[in-house]
Amino acid sequence: MKLFICTALALASINVNASLCETGKRQSPININATEKRSGQVLEFAYQPAPLRIANDGHTVRVRFDKRSVLRIGKDAYALQQFHFHTPGGDQIHGEEFPMAAHLLHKSASGQLLAVVVLFRMGKENTMLRQLLPLIPPKPDGDHLQASHSMDATNLIPHQRAYYRYTGSLTAPPCTEGVKWVVMQQPLELSSEQLATYRKRFADNARAVQPLDGRTVVEAP
Repeated sequence: MKLFICTALALASINVNASLCETGKRQSPININATEKRSGQVLEFAYQPAPLRIANDGHTVRVRFDKRSVLRIGKDAYALQQFHFHTPGGDQIHGEEFPMAAHLLHKSASGQLLAVVVLFRMGKENTMLRQLLPLIPPKPDGDHLQASHSMDATNLIPHQRAYYRYTGSLTAPPCTEGVKWVVMQQPLELSSEQLATYRKRFADNARAVQPLDGRTVVEAP
């Protein structure tokens, strides 16, 4: 009887999560088309170099950080938790689909989640990926500390700091809503060889764009 109740509760939880992914009204990613221009707060990336802690999670490569790397937006501070990659990029700009995106996930002291999205276009070789791709663990077996390699997530941030922002969600179940999304307007570049190397290791893992459902996307120069 106890096992039955636990199983029923677990199934109910799965159904709630699936329902939010399917019926939520603030889901990510989106196609950024119509925007409202406002003088937004400056993004202050106070990231610190750290020993590389890298994992192959079976879906993407994931690099984790301690709480020393911080993004400040006005009076609010968000500690960088980790970054990972999606192919294709997920969020679109005026219908343009990007071949890759980096998601840098942050959390405030109060628990507010914030995702910074950096999109990639095809072009020249990317220096960060040149360092990272050869170090991806061959199988999903947890974090690997590469103490001899230093990682500075600042190298993933475009020089131009203009951005779009909207209220969105996690892109995988449970698709939790209320996540702050910051999409950098300036894409980075990666080479076709780098994209091919990544795709040899990981299948495409981006979620399809979701309905805007009346949300306002703010464009901050």
